[in-house]
Amino acid sequence: MKRTVWMLPVLCLVLATSACVLQFGDLPSLTGPALPTLSSLPIGQATAAPPQTGPAPVPNGPVLDPETLYQHANPGVVTIWLYDKPGSTNGDTVPFAQGSGFVIDADGHVLTNSHVVQGADKIEVDFASGLKVWATLVATDGDSDLAVLKVDVPAAQLTPLPMGDSDQVHPGDSVYAIGNPFSLLAGTMTHGVVSAIGRTLDSERAAPGGQPFTAGDIIQTDAAINPGNSGGPLLNDRGQVIGVNRAIRTETFTVSGDAANSGLGFAVPINIVKRVVPALIQKGKYDYPYLGISSLSDRAWNLKTIEALNLPANVQGTYITCVTPGGPADKAGIVGAGPCDANGLNPGGDLITAIDGQSVHSFNDLLSYLVSKTQVGQVVTLTVFRGGKEVQIPLTLAARP
Repeated sequence: MKRTVWMLPVLCLVLATSACVLQFGDLPSLTGPALPTLSSLPIGQATAAPPQTGPAPVPNGPVLDPETLYQHANPGVVTIWLYDKPGSTNGDTVPFAQGSGFVIDADGHVLTNSHVVQGADKIEVDFASGLKVWATLVATDGDSDLAVLKVDVPAAQLTPLPMGDSDQVHPGDSVYAIGNPFSLLAGTMTHGVVSAIGRTLDSERAAPGGQPFTAGDIIQTDAAINPGNSGGPLLNDRGQVIGVNRAIRTETFTVSGDAANSGLGFAVPINIVKRVVPALIQKGKYDYPYLGISSLSDRAWNLKTIEALNLPANVQGTYITCVTPGGPADKAGIVGAGPCDANGLNPGGDLITAIDGQSVHSFNDLLSYLVSKTQVGQVVTLTVFRGGKEVQIPLTLAARP
């Protein structure tokens, strides 16, 4: 499923972004590619953190003071170095980029972002203890921007970080990010709050029509996240991982041209990780539930739009601009406002107001429910506003193509 993005006048400052993994020339000099605008910033670089020891906190245990939390969590955070193929312009003995990650089990699996390891011929993982090992790439998932690595390390030298429950995350909750900003500031911990939940980001993978799929249920935080935190953990105040730091949005840059924290950071929720990662380890992929629709951007949902669509002023939901031919929504009888190559704002499309009885106020609500509560082959019931009344429509979810 993807959204139709309507180009609206922007009355605020343009948000500028940078690329995900900083590219290295002769270390420690840093350079990066040109900076696109108006998109979320993938981030990823790191250096090894100082050694720390300590047992992992007990799930649902007591609130930890920041110092204790750091001592527990930091040993499980790793540095990821990326090497190019022999004969490349970067050379095969100097890493061309860095990223962060963290240990998730005693079998040696390490979690990071997909964009962190993109293009690597060899992957080095450095532990806070000083141990350095080669890693094998198990699998990647472009939709959630997750990647699983495997290292051959004795279990006694691993500190898996406990996973929390992102369904219990609420705006205002205290959170901590541990990572390695700007390549040289190893083991940095920052503190903030959950700013919002249920955000969306573009997937790393394109839908059949060419636009990217959408990743949902994203956690937004004001904890300082900078280039280098990508792939690292976002923890609650009990030391449990509630998200994987993925992106920032910024209008601020360092003197070297690197994007800097502006209080808008985004993390993949850990409950998505719990669904996706076992499938990546077992079969190398995860199938996301798919509706086969395009919807009006939440940014375009205003009174002018509602009037143009001849809808009641108090109605809320996600408006269907088009339905993919042959997809689950098409087979179920969902109505789009026009063909998927049409331009402009057209009336006549269904407005999804609920899924399985759960209210849908926006596209974010619909996507969050799909990715966190459903699976391929499941039958869901969509409530749509059509012709002045609500209609219940059963739909069998397929896998994203």
